[in-house]
Amino acid sequence: MLSPETLLQELNEPIAAARGVRLLLWRDDLLNPDLPGNKARKLKYNLEFARRQGHHTLLTFGGAYSNHIAAVAAAGRLFGFQTIGLIRGDALALGASHNPTLAQAAANGMALHFLDRSSYRRRTEAEFLEEQLTRFGPAYVLPEGGTNALALLGCAELVAQIRQFTDFDALAVAVGTGGTLAGLLTGLAGQQHAVGVAALKNGGFLQAEIDALTQAATGITYANYSVQTNYHFGGYAKYSAELLGFIAQFRQRHGVLLDPIYTGKLLFGVLDLIAQGYFAPGSTVVAIHTGGQQAWAGWEARFGQAQG
Repeated sequence: MLSPETLLQELNEPIAAARGVRLLLWRDDLLNPDLPGNKARKLKYNLEFARRQGHHTLLTFGGAYSNHIAAVAAAGRLFGFQTIGLIRGDALALGASHNPTLAQAAANGMALHFLDRSSYRRRTEAEFLEEQLTRFGPAYVLPEGGTNALALLGCAELVAQIRQFTDFDALAVAVGTGGTLAGLLTGLAGQQHAVGVAALKNGGFLQAEIDALTQAATGITYANYSVQTNYHFGGYAKYSAELLGFIAQFRQRHGVLLDPIYTGKLLFGVLDLIAQGYFAPGSTVVAIHTGGQQAWAGWEARFGQAQG
């Protein structure tokens, strides 16, 4: 069992002290070394439901460096499911045999199949899903990113866990599909504030997505949150020397490795929001480290940039 001091780390940042904000980091990346971070939470109730339905195979979608693909493959190995990953792009063009994320997924037992981009865009269509189940056999289908109503249940549990250790005024989390933030909102149940830092360029659509998720799960559209769209550094998985420099400096100051896709942008954004006075003096803000360090191997393979 990890200690509260390990899971909830005080971040002594000069700008936070100057603004009178207490900044903490919740280390969700440390809870399960084999299946770290928010992906484990998204999968928890999905795996239970899949097993209750009698499924032995998980089928899902993702990009060549996807944290979700890595997590589903690991979950299959840990919990006794066969796994199928439908990957966006051509295997040869992606250099699949040398891709560290896909290599690890395969090592964990995932059968990898590649879809051209036009086919991949059909991944949410009922007819297309039926075609895949006819091709591969019965399987429990997990959406890209793992976000669905059951995923929200798992992410909501994080709120109560954090409350066991500290009172807080705001939670902050990186946003990809919006599932983790939507889950936090259901856990907050209208109390305190939540901030999402979008990892994608043109993330203006995310609020509508999050509202749809919470409405479907709870019948409620929450107003106690914002999605910040100014910290994407050019878009999803785009190269940025400024971001990599920030990640390296953060690691030197706090001994914590962030990732360049999600959590690096999160902490950069949170500190900038603090500097702007977004959080009131006296506030306690908890930023959530959702894992994703596996992305570094792919980042180095693509850009020749090592960990910060």
